[in-house]
Amino acid sequence: MRLNSIGSLAAAFALLSPAWATGHSRIPSRPDVVPGPYNAGWAMPPSPPRDEGRYCYVRSGCHKKRDDAPHIVRALKKCNNGGTVVFDKSYVIGSPLDLRFLRHIDVVITGDIAFDDSDVYYWNNNSIKYKFQNQSVFWMLGGEDVNIYGDLTLEEGKSVIDGRGQAYWEEIVTNTALFRPMLFAFDGMKGATMSNLRMRNPPHWFNIIANSSDIIISNMDLRAQSLNDVKIANSDGWDTYRSDRVVIQDSYILNTDDCVSFKPNSTNVVVQNLECVGSHGISVGSLGQYANETDIVENLHVYNVSMADASDFARIKVWPGVHTRFQTHLAGGGGSGRVRNVTYDLLRSANNDRAITITQCYGQSNKTLCNEFPANLTIEDITIKNVWGTTSAKLDPQAGTLVCSAPDRCRNIRVENITVTVPSGKPPVYECRNMDNGLLQLTCTEESSGDRDTEQG
Repeated sequence: MRLNSIGSLAAAFALLSPAWATGHSRIPSRPDVVPGPYNAGWAMPPSPPRDEGRYCYVRSGCHKKRDDAPHIVRALKKCNNGGTVVFDKSYVIGSPLDLRFLRHIDVVITGDIAFDDSDVYYWNNNSIKYKFQNQSVFWMLGGEDVNIYGDLTLEEGKSVIDGRGQAYWEEIVTNTALFRPMLFAFDGMKGATMSNLRMRNPPHWFNIIANSSDIIISNMDLRAQSLNDVKIANSDGWDTYRSDRVVIQDSYILNTDDCVSFKPNSTNVVVQNLECVGSHGISVGSLGQYANETDIVENLHVYNVSMADASDFARIKVWPGVHTRFQTHLAGGGGSGRVRNVTYDLLRSANNDRAITITQCYGQSNKTLCNEFPANLTIEDITIKNVWGTTSAKLDPQAGTLVCSAPDRCRNIRVENITVTVPSGKPPVYECRNMDNGLLQLTCTEESSGDRDTEQG
């Protein structure tokens, strides 16, 4: 844990006294969220202390069928520009929230926030939509100098944001076309921290950081868990999109899709000190989905990550150079761009199907087609090093794939100090195509025992 309380004892008493005076619960001090050991190559913009005594406690409705969204908007507007908004009760949000007006404000969540799941088709029609991959979101926060935090020392059920995803996962069994909202979005945010919060059961992805810069995420606990063995779909932990200078660190993620995914035009991003369970890896992409668009992902550093029971670990996924249909709401290929200057370092693998995956045939099972229409993106200056642990029995003895669709699409991809073992005890092998094998400290074969991707994005 890297969070430390800030301020003097006198400042702490000044912060706590309004809660005592109004009968509200204790307000935790704003954590000092510091990147470490790596940062994204910049100094985080300063966030000055908020006005003492300027607190807005969000009201909570008392009816079973209610919508606390209007109370939330009023509190945020009242304490915008220098105040602190406190969620210390139980809240239900029943309508979309576009909150991209925030300036110099702290948001403290010690209670619990849930999104109304009584009508999944209401959110299908009314959530805030993104054109990118047909995504949508319950609420969207943007602005400048915002700190959102909770208190993980509180019992389970407190400092929590809950998407109540079970109803959506059950519905998509018979209607795969249902639009399911993401749980949370930073969009158009400059200078923000999010820390010490629990997130539970998003209908779709947990988080997207879009069109934003100077963001630190730290000490988060994310869990997607279904009842009755219903399949959880597309529960990405964090996705970055058109964003620069982002750090995601010191967190636990239990999900069924990418633990972290770097979507188009993610630059200068650090991911460090994570524990991921059940995911599809720390993934660059997918990229090249949209023809006539250029996707650039560069300057990424992934450090000290544990991955267990996942399909992949260190992963780069690119669409082929021709349009292909993959899933409902998901088709593409033919876009251009580059992946450059990416480092994966100090990775512990436990029972993952593949330790390393590079593909330029994402979303397409016909590899002949991918060879005929190579990806339009290049992948260069990649280092994957210091990886140890085990893979699952699924592809044994294969432990990964490193496949480019043409010889000129990949340059300077280096793999060093990989000590991953397979369950059979045989020497692990990797499918390698159109690579400079002299830079790969692996046993390479051109034979594949892989399977087609089944995820979205």
